[in-house]
Amino acid sequence: MNSNSISGLDAALARIAAAIDASSSIPVSVQLRGALEYGIATGDIPPGSKLPSVRKLAGSLGLSPVTVSNVFATLQDRGQIEGRIGSGTFVTDRGIPCVIRSKQLVAFEQQIAELVAAGRELGLTAQDVAFRVTMAGNTAPRALRILVLGTFRDATQAYAADLRPYLSEQDTAVPWTIDRTDAPPPQADLVFCPRTLSAQAERLFPDTPHVSMIMIPNEATRIALAGLQPDAKVLLVSYFDDFLTVLKAGISRFAPHLGRVTAIPRCAPDLHMQLSDCEVVIYATGAENLQHDLRENQTAIEYRHTPDSHAVRTQLLPALDNLRARAAGKGET
Repeated sequence: MNSNSISGLDAALARIAAAIDASSSIPVSVQLRGALEYGIATGDIPPGSKLPSVRKLAGSLGLSPVTVSNVFATLQDRGQIEGRIGSGTFVTDRGIPCVIRSKQLVAFEQQIAELVAAGRELGLTAQDVAFRVTMAGNTAPRALRILVLGTFRDATQAYAADLRPYLSEQDTAVPWTIDRTDAPPPQADLVFCPRTLSAQAERLFPDTPHVSMIMIPNEATRIALAGLQPDAKVLLVSYFDDFLTVLKAGISRFAPHLGRVTAIPRCAPDLHMQLSDCEVVIYATGAENLQHDLRENQTAIEYRHTPDSHAVRTQLLPALDNLRARAAGKGET
């Protein structure tokens, strides 16, 4: 692990420690689990990072080791972290390990050598074989159908639109939310989802390959946060209780200049009083209805995510290429 990953993990854990509120109505175990899970999903806690031991993390957060141990167990069941005997607990790296990639390239080069040898037996030169490979590569790639899985309809449609520039013209990105019961899910070649929905993707589509990916605040969100005045009185409102801590940590990361920030869940009994007393409301996707209770001189910002472009290129696109290669091998069109 490089020093940048280590410093990134330390910074993320420091933000989580500052964001956990023992006086909140939300149990600290829910706050910690949500903060770690979403931190992993957004890449704030880097893949492959070694987490502190249960006792060390409990001590730094001022929590019971039993609480931290239970949170670790839940995240391990969800595939977010993994325990390695004698080494510790690590964030699951769902990317393609370099060693596997290298082995795949070696196998591919061996297939090329075998293809050239087969061509020579037919009286073909290496240039003849290369020409035929080029002509085969000029055929139109098989169109793929990607099911984009999300929690909220508008946000999921935005995820699909954000993926569109990375796909071929023949591919289709179909948004689909986990609560849809009005129609059967469409057939798809691959399911794409945020890492927080990986378990739901496996449950809903057990026979379809899926890619779960890091999500980051989209550009509009980052620009809006950067433009806020440092002395603005800000209220953070989460849709899910377990997202509150990571929302606070995200604001600490992307808008560290803000000094007066209060965070509450949307079910808080004093929500309306807090809304009337703030200047800026930053709300998680799903809590859009809060805008109806604001005055004209109040600012509302949705904290919305988008697929991380690096993860798209290193995880999603190779998965799609692999599907096309398999289809070509089977003679599918």
